[in-house]
Amino acid sequence: MFVLLWLLFGAIVGWMASVIMKTDHKMGLFANIIFGLIGSALGMWILDIVGLGNVNTFTFAGLLVSVGGAIIVIIVIRALTKK
Repeated sequence: MFVLLWLLFGAIVGWMASVIMKTDHKMGLFANIIFGLIGSALGMWILDIVGLGNVNTFTFAGLLVSVGGAIIVIIVIRALTKK
């Protein structure tokens, strides 16, 4: 059951990040899930390094951190794939 929640959370986070970065038309559901999950992990890792606490829960703060991480992932992918 938790796997389905994480997939849904990843899809929502990835979709929100892709809308903010205006890449929504290029990404599908699978890419949104992958970017959302990787972005969530990255955002939590950055917060842990900076020492701002652990928001490793399904909260609004966790959503914001996850979307921020997904935006960073999209920026990095854009930089690596730009010609």
